[in-house]
Amino acid sequence: MVASSKTLTNNETDDLVNALVRKDVLNMVPYQSARREQSGGSCWLNANEAGNSNDLSVNLQNLNRYPDFQPQQLISAYADYAGVDNNQVLATRGADEGIEVLIRTFCETASNNKNAGNSDSIIICPPTYGMYAISAKGHAANIITLPLTNDLQLDLDGLTANKDNAKIVFICSPNNPTGDVIKRDDIISTLELFKNSALVVVDEAYIEFCPEFSTVTLLNDYPNLVILRTLSKAFALAGLRCGFTLASHNIIEMMAKIIAPYPISNPVSAIASQALTADLALMQQRVDSTNQLNQHIASFLDAQPWLVKRFSSKTNYILFQADNAQQIFAALVEHGVLIRNQSSQLGLNNCLRVSIGSIEELELFKNAVNNFNSNQQSGS
Repeated sequence: MVASSKTLTNNETDDLVNALVRKDVLNMVPYQSARREQSGGSCWLNANEAGNSNDLSVNLQNLNRYPDFQPQQLISAYADYAGVDNNQVLATRGADEGIEVLIRTFCETASNNKNAGNSDSIIICPPTYGMYAISAKGHAANIITLPLTNDLQLDLDGLTANKDNAKIVFICSPNNPTGDVIKRDDIISTLELFKNSALVVVDEAYIEFCPEFSTVTLLNDYPNLVILRTLSKAFALAGLRCGFTLASHNIIEMMAKIIAPYPISNPVSAIASQALTADLALMQQRVDSTNQLNQHIASFLDAQPWLVKRFSSKTNYILFQADNAQQIFAALVEHGVLIRNQSSQLGLNNCLRVSIGSIEELELFKNAVNNFNSNQQSGS
C-alpha cells in the first residue's frame, strides 16, 4: 500500500528551499535584463536590439534528431567571418553562455582550491555589463572591482596591483553601457601584464559597428586572449541566442569539456549559418544604417535643454546624462517608449541609454521627448 503524501504549505516549501539553497544564492540579486526590468510599451529601445527582423527560413523536419555538439557548417562559417581557424571557435547559447562556461572552466571554488581554501577571482571594470558579476556569483567566484577611469578607460595601476590575484579579467569593448571602446594599447598592456596568470576576456558583442577596433588580430600573439562575440546585435538575431567564443584551441578544448552536450539546436545552427554567409551583405547594410542613425540621434540629444552629457558611442545605443533623468524616463514610459535607466551603475548617476532602433521607433522616441519638453515649458 502506498503511503499517502501530505501537501506542503507555502511556508513549509519556503523553509525547505531556504534550508537547501546555497546561502550566497539565497541573497543574490538576479541580473535585471531589459525584458525582466520593464514590460509593456510599444516602442522597445531599452535592450540594444536591431529595429527590424530578418527574413530567414529553416527546415524543421529534423527536430526528432539531436544536433551536433558543434555544428561544423556553423563553426566554419563563423571562423571564415572572423578570420580565425575552426579550432579557435566555440559556439554558445549567446555570449552569456561563453561568460558562464569560462568561469566554470577556469575558476576554482573554495572547496577545490589549493590557494588557502579561497575561491578564485575575476576582475570587472564598471560601469560595465552586469553578467560578468552575476556569473561569478553563481559559481561562488570572488569579484575584484576596478572601476574605469574618469575618461572611461582601464585603470592600469589597479590592474598592475592585482596581476597575481585573478584568473579572468573581463573587458567590454565597445563598453556596455557607455558605448566607447577601450584603447588597444591598454588591452595589449593588460594582456602582457596577465600573460602568465590570467585570461583576458574582451567582450566584442558590438564590434560590428566599429570593426576596426577588434582585438581578433591579437589572438595568435596572446594565448591568454579570449574574445566573446554574438549574433544578437548587428545580425539582428537576439531571439536566436547564438554567440561565439574565440580563443586558442587549448582554451576551446577545455571549455568544450564543461559546456552542455547540445548547446546549439538545429534551427539555430541553420539560421545562424545563413546569416553568416548569404546574408552578410544585409548585416553590413544594417550596420551602415545604424551608424548613420546614431549620428542623427546624437545631434538630437545635443540640442536638448536638459542634457548634461552625451557619451561618445561606437555602437547601436547612446548613453546620455540629464539633470531630470527620472522625469524623462517616466514621461517616455507613459508614451509607450522604453529606454534603459542606467542611474544605478557606478558613476552613471542620472544616465539613460537609448537603443538605435528603426527609423519609426526613433521618431516615436523623438516625439515623446519633444512632448516632454513642451509639457515642461507649459508647466503641465
